[in-house]
Amino acid sequence: MSLHSHWSQIKRQKGANDAKRAQLFTKLIREITVAARDGGANVDFNPRLRLAVQRAKDATMTNEVIDRALKKVVGGDTGNDLVEIQYEGYGPGGTAILVVALTDNRNRTSNEVKSMFSHQGGNIGEVGSVNWIFDRKGVLVLEGEQSDLEIYGLTAIDSGAEDVTLLDGAMEMYAAPQDLEKLRESLSEAGAKVVSAEISMMPKTTVELDEKLAIQNVRLLEKLDDLDDVQQVHSNATFPEAVLQEAS
Repeated sequence: MSLHSHWSQIKRQKGANDAKRAQLFTKLIREITVAARDGGANVDFNPRLRLAVQRAKDATMTNEVIDRALKKVVGGDTGNDLVEIQYEGYGPGGTAILVVALTDNRNRTSNEVKSMFSHQGGNIGEVGSVNWIFDRKGVLVLEGEQSDLEIYGLTAIDSGAEDVTLLDGAMEMYAAPQDLEKLRESLSEAGAKVVSAEISMMPKTTVELDEKLAIQNVRLLEKLDDLDDVQQVHSNATFPEAVLQEAS
């Protein structure tokens, strides 16, 4: 399960950058917009919206900004043209990459994603080419002292977590998507610092890369993630520690 930790660890550390934070806010507002449009603007009756709003709060988005986005949806001013598209492809060394986008222009987004794969040494794939490699999972991240995290890991297992991975000052845990909200509530009540909780795609198999290929894959993943229409990027690559430290 350490693969997701590699890529998410890089993104978490870079997320402190102001430019990255502004980009993240834009993507979170899009997710809130689509969730509210498709399932209604009441968080009590819309699990996808509830998760999107909580993710926004985890990223320090204010209630005012969240409420403004919801009011626009209720008023019919936004979100009607956004559609979700999934792209599948391969990174240098044959790694599997899954890209999820929300866009109001299919042609623009497709051209940007395909161009990025091509320019960064990857290849776009056919529908279904790599999707089967990934399972949909709830992923929750804690931060804190290692001794505390070890205790919270036991709490997580008792609350439905399928697996936990202890990182440097953080812990990732994985659960069935329908159990993510309950897991978050249990850990919050236990006093844990939950920094993110989201539905993600976890690989069933991983590809270990040498340093050269790892650097090429990190560059491709970052370039894809930086595209305005891209919401999530998933990969089954594992990186050498030296590359992880450099990228972070």
